[in-house]
Amino acid sequence: MSPASRARALLEISKAATIYFAIVFGFGFVFGAIQVLWMVPRFGERVAELIETPFMLIAIIFAALIIKRFRVGRTLVAVGSGVVALGLLILAELVFVMRLRGLTVSQYIATRDPVSGAAYLMMLVVFALMPGS
Repeated sequence: MSPASRARALLEISKAATIYFAIVFGFGFVFGAIQVLWMVPRFGERVAELIETPFMLIAIIFAALIIKRFRVGRTLVAVGSGVVALGLLILAELVFVMRLRGLTVSQYIATRDPVSGAAYLMMLVVFALMPGS
């Protein structure tokens, strides 16, 4: 791969990852607000998170379809954008969510519900892999 094509691929990965992350994070922010303000008081945290999961899957699929135009038929760009977007999502979660809740990383992990936490981890894998599928 020539330096010019490598730079072009990195630019495509960066653009696609940023857009993919922004779309999914935006949906997650809206769904999270609905979850905390309306669903958790009515159904509890586990059920509220599990109800949110299919909506987040739809958001992930929607965002992956939008960034398909950055793929240019290359698996590297598709997989790279998913991995970079996952990194951005985890960073945003660590910076925003944990800071808002005043938790350390170990406290955050310890407070996750085992059932909805497992669903969340599966959704992170889907999020990372969806652009490549």
